[in-house]
Amino acid sequence: MKAFFRSALLAATGFAVGAALTLSHPAFSAKRAQDKGLPLEDIQLFADVFGSIKNYYVDEVSDSKLIEYAIKGMVSELDPHSSYLDKKAFKDLEESTMGEFGGLGIEVTKDPQGVLVVSPIDDTPAARAGVLAGDIIVRLDGKSTADLSLNQNVKRMRGKPGTKIKLTIARKGSAKPIVLEITRDIIKVRSVKSKALADHLGYIRISQFQEHTWEDVAEALQKLNASGNLKGLVLDLRNNPGGLLDAAVGVCAAFLPKGALVVSTRGRDKEAERSFNAVYADYDTGKSSRDTIAQLPAITKTVPIVVLVNTASASASEIVAGALQDHKRATIMGTKSFGKGSVQTILPLRMNKGETTGIKITTARYYTPSGRTIQAKGITPDIQVDDTPEGNYPSFNLRESDLANHIESSDTEKAREKPMKEEARESEDDTPETTPSLRYKFGDEKDFPLQQAVARLLGKRVVTHADVSRAMKEKRMREKAENDGKDQKDKAGKP
Repeated sequence: MKAFFRSALLAATGFAVGAALTLSHPAFSAKRAQDKGLPLEDIQLFADVFGSIKNYYVDEVSDSKLIEYAIKGMVSELDPHSSYLDKKAFKDLEESTMGEFGGLGIEVTKDPQGVLVVSPIDDTPAARAGVLAGDIIVRLDGKSTADLSLNQNVKRMRGKPGTKIKLTIARKGSAKPIVLEITRDIIKVRSVKSKALADHLGYIRISQFQEHTWEDVAEALQKLNASGNLKGLVLDLRNNPGGLLDAAVGVCAAFLPKGALVVSTRGRDKEAERSFNAVYADYDTGKSSRDTIAQLPAITKTVPIVVLVNTASASASEIVAGALQDHKRATIMGTKSFGKGSVQTILPLRMNKGETTGIKITTARYYTPSGRTIQAKGITPDIQVDDTPEGNYPSFNLRESDLANHIESSDTEKAREKPMKEEARESEDDTPETTPSLRYKFGDEKDFPLQQAVARLLGKRVVTHADVSRAMKEKRMREKAENDGKDQKDKAGKP
């Protein structure tokens, strides 16, 4: 419970709202809100509505249900990441931070059309069935998802392991809805995978940040350096929806000097203002017996690194990418990340019958070491690289900035923002109309972005987004010229 209340992720089977980075500060939980005067007229309006429903609604509704509905509406209308947690939701939240839970294995958020998939989790039923980031789940077992809350849809997706559920999916590039039948399972997430690459390079993939992630990364680095000749590293954060802040800080600590600033948080309340540095006290989740990061060889502080990100890299993964980018410890490569830069705090509540409930509300924004806010902006890669040599896979390209009621940057931050680079702006609208033919799993021999990361580490030419975009335009021009020539030839042959 200690790690859960220090920092928690609302994860998987659609439970997370946009891959929310979630903290819980005891000071928040213990402190009562100061009474600044009750809005009596508004409370009277609430009482009038409550009484009208009690007296005239077609079916009788209990007082406790009406109060619960009011709380849910009050919290959920604040922003996409704030929500009321009933007993089951509170328990599911705790289970998901420990890396094992029941369901499908997808990270989702609410969308006007239904449920938006932020990311499928590696090696889960949803990933194996072919669910992709950017998919919109419009029906569950034939019933519409659009008019239900995220938590209601999540409850429908959860169930006993071995039971089946049918997902109807809208996917960009597909003219017809895609129907997938998925068997629920106990989701045991292995958050870190690693392997040695040719030319003394290493590859580490983090699918999400859990209690033991930084320890697993430390172990992977020890193995990769066993030969004493690690010359470069690819850190893969694609489709990583985020997770525990402590774990993200620990991963950064493996590559940054001891004590280096990783991330800071700022909010309206003093308790929300904190700095997290590359020190054991800031990444100890309470589950480790020793600081394995401190025992890493010196090479991990200097080895060249390429970090891979994409539109489904969110929250804690953006913290890692932003910190390594600001400290100039890594080259960030891929496509612009999701833009989830706000902090949610879990406030446990005690309600009737001894049931623990709570609310999850946004209390701060987080900032990279240089003071950048990622909220609704994301991390822009140093080198933009597409999914394939034929461009990016079609998706709805929904990010934090597209979500209803998303938290904006402050006026001061907006004034400091620089206009988006032309290349970055073009990449937003350069997704091909058809799906590229190349398919691969992250980390395999066909993985195009991984190939470009390796090329970067070896000092070879990288095929960038600009290269792919130029090649695609030239191909379209050639095809148009050929078709025009064919049309003229056909016309010339007509009597």
